[in-house]
Amino acid sequence: MRVLITGGAGFIGSNLVKFLLGQENVDEVRVMDNLATGYRKNLAEFETNPKFRFLNGDIRLAKDCEEAVKGVTHISHQAALGSVPRSIEDPFTSHDVNVNGFIKILEAARKEGIQTIAYASSSAVYGDSELSPKKEEVTGKLLSPYAATKMANELYAEVYSKNYNMTLTGFRYFNVFGPKQDPTGAYAAVIPIFISHALKGQAPIINGDGTITRDFTPVSNVVLANWLALTKNCSEGHYVYNVACGDSTSLLNLWELISEIVGSPRENVIFGPVRKGDILFSLADIKAIKEDLGYEEDSDLKNALKSAVDYYKQSIQ
Repeated sequence: MRVLITGGAGFIGSNLVKFLLGQENVDEVRVMDNLATGYRKNLAEFETNPKFRFLNGDIRLAKDCEEAVKGVTHISHQAALGSVPRSIEDPFTSHDVNVNGFIKILEAARKEGIQTIAYASSSAVYGDSELSPKKEEVTGKLLSPYAATKMANELYAEVYSKNYNMTLTGFRYFNVFGPKQDPTGAYAAVIPIFISHALKGQAPIINGDGTITRDFTPVSNVVLANWLALTKNCSEGHYVYNVACGDSTSLLNLWELISEIVGSPRENVIFGPVRKGDILFSLADIKAIKEDLGYEEDSDLKNALKSAVDYYKQSIQ
């Protein structure tokens, strides 16, 4: 196998790189990233590995995509501009990267004859659906431009699979966390923000009254899902799965868990307004991915949070 990971210098991508380089049947792990939101330091430990190759490229440029896919047998497409708030602030750029970039990768893969692609969708596509847990076949009205870009990815993957005999697997990630997730910046995710604040003895801002829930998912689950999609002999077609733990935790309970692990005061909280575009309650049904791909989730949230805290203790100075 020769695998291209787009967005491989990012949080999820770099964790996937590490896993793939350890697999005997993987001959090359090629990363394409323009380092707009990813970091070269996330790949530093792999630079001397003979199976690793890095390309500084932009998925919005056809020539970069065509160079990246040459000789590749499988693709894991993780490159995207994440964040609901970012997409509300700048919908055009989110569309350009997430939709136009995705099509450029699909086209390059089609021309190269690559038939197996896993790609990142998002639980944001469930929008205002009140169904709980969230099942793949039922989505609601979308709540943000980011959600629209991910739904567009799924639609394009569907038509590419039908018209070009490709096997495409989309993953609706639910609030992924773990090592190499950036705690800084305006669009950082909640767990690294909470851990950073706890380690510094600072009060976090919790959007809403603390009852908003999320199905927090260790990055190891996402890595496993991508590996299964790339290696399982699926028939041609388009498949979409939730990637999660199948359990939900409120933001207030999350802060209490992190405070307990770090040893910081759990009462130290500031409540703020609910953000535009946010889904209020999120819980995944993971029956389909378990039955179809043999996915086995790591659902020990506290243990995964401890590992994340250990990582940030080393990286946050």
